[in-house]
Amino acid sequence: MKHNLGTNILKESNKIIMSGADMVLHVLSQEHVNTIFGYSGGAILPTYDAIFRYNESHDREPEKQIRLIVPANEQGAGFMAAGYARASGNVGVCLVTSGPGATNTVTPVRDCMADSIPMVLISGQVARAAIGTDAFQEASVFNIMSACAKHVFLVTDPLKLEATLRTAFEIARTGRPGPVVVDIPKDIQNWIGEYQGGGVLELKGYRDRMKSQQVFSRMLPQKADAFFDLLENSHRPLVYAGGGVINSNSGSEFKEFIERYRIPVVTTLMGIGSLSTTHALNYHMLGMHGTAYANYAVEDCDLLIAIGARFDDRVVGNPHKFAPNARAIAQIDIDPSEICKVKNADWHHVGDIRSTLRSLCEHKVAIGKDYSAWHVHLQSIRSTHRMDFDRESELIQPYYVIEELNRITNGDAIITTGVGQHQMWAAQYCEFRGSRMFLTSGGMGTMGFGLPAAIGAQVANPERLVIDIDGDGSLRMNFGEMETATTYNLPVKVLLFNNFGDGMVRQWQKLYFSDRFSGSDKSLHRKDFVKSAEADGFEFAKRITKNGEVTKALAEFISFQGPAFLEVIIDPDAGVYPMVGPGQPYSKMVTGPFIMQREQGVAPTDELPYSIDKSDMF
Repeated sequence: MKHNLGTNILKESNKIIMSGADMVLHVLSQEHVNTIFGYSGGAILPTYDAIFRYNESHDREPEKQIRLIVPANEQGAGFMAAGYARASGNVGVCLVTSGPGATNTVTPVRDCMADSIPMVLISGQVARAAIGTDAFQEASVFNIMSACAKHVFLVTDPLKLEATLRTAFEIARTGRPGPVVVDIPKDIQNWIGEYQGGGVLELKGYRDRMKSQQVFSRMLPQKADAFFDLLENSHRPLVYAGGGVINSNSGSEFKEFIERYRIPVVTTLMGIGSLSTTHALNYHMLGMHGTAYANYAVEDCDLLIAIGARFDDRVVGNPHKFAPNARAIAQIDIDPSEICKVKNADWHHVGDIRSTLRSLCEHKVAIGKDYSAWHVHLQSIRSTHRMDFDRESELIQPYYVIEELNRITNGDAIITTGVGQHQMWAAQYCEFRGSRMFLTSGGMGTMGFGLPAAIGAQVANPERLVIDIDGDGSLRMNFGEMETATTYNLPVKVLLFNNFGDGMVRQWQKLYFSDRFSGSDKSLHRKDFVKSAEADGFEFAKRITKNGEVTKALAEFISFQGPAFLEVIIDPDAGVYPMVGPGQPYSKMVTGPFIMQREQGVAPTDELPYSIDKSDMF
């Protein structure tokens, strides 16, 4: 048998013979991967060469080719894959080399794990014989990533390469989604063997657990009855929706559920978009920087229904004082480890959110309880404690910029963010008509996320408007990816709020560290973002400093055909309010100078004393 080095693939007696690297590409094609984000290097070169040859063999079928996006560094590749996954719901794929290539992706892998994002990271490794010898660019990826990923594979048997890759995709997308790492030694990539075209690893324990969850996730009639008993006995029910609603693609079922039973909703940062932010029953984000009216709704509810939410510290604050008037808590989650982890649940169900909500909707069409008084109460607090800011300031207020952006985009843009004040302003003020439109680093809070995530989202949605709302501190972290956007002519829009520093850190230093701005003041830094953007190939790169320039500049920025960059010099003292201090209950929430704070009063009664006008409720 003579091996054809030109294609690396031979057919012999109904057998397909190819290299391990070619097997990687064929499995990716089977898994419907159309884009790889990655950076090459010695230990992964055979697989990069296989990408070239695979695409060359499909030059007459471009729809079958796999696109390669090369970033400025591997962290950017990881966040691009994450942005692709978050925006599309499909598994994102990242391909890097050994040693520093792999270790540069630790942060995006952990970021995906924190937010339950499906990603497969394929890393090259030194040859098997060299593992453990401190070879050039060797790192123990298995040990490093085991603390960060949902699962890690080190391929040591070439006969299991195909099955390992298919299993990686299965694990990434099933159950609670997450990142899976596959570390492939270089000699296995160069190995020549028979391509099987199918098969997965046994992993009996994992599959048994998935089957068990499927069995137990079926909603038994008596369990549904118990849930509706809680609802019937409640006067002030409230749904607390997390990222699980979006990750499970449950948007339509969720909307049907809350509309059928007319239960108001508050969302976590990751849950934004699970229900349109313009929906009458959506009271927006709760938590440390949630809206005042969302947090007051949590304070006042007597039944809290957590769906795909994990009661994290930025939401709960002080667990013992969270939802203090709730007589019962119900919890729905696909991960049994999240049940009663922070707050005890009086009723819970472990299972897929989509099927669970469908079961509840099918079980009982209507309930007898009239929640009109509760709805009127919530409308009242939304009106009284609405979001607001200094509208008379001569300095540009970031909230105003976002309000103008909403007017132009009508809530139809995909928004990514870095991490900091700009992230919270986007979460509080941006409008989103649906799910997978607000992409942000929640659990890890990773600065530098916004720009590469926007690139990944734009690749996944080439016809959509994608805007990275970023801060000068976050944007610096992965500024090299500006060139990636122009290299591939991706029409990403980068909206920079520049307040000459790490605004959120500075806000905390004002509140808790007596104005000692250690490391957070960037006012003396010399970077000219506009010139830098122009140097990276942005044909639209502008800066505005006055309120009167905002509307026109935003319109030009959004309408520009291609990558665009707009720097807005904002009020450096603009803050994020409301704010609940770490470990504090919502009753201690600071609303700032422009949002009304309510007085401490008596806990709400079952029959709230408000007149009811049902005509404007929905």
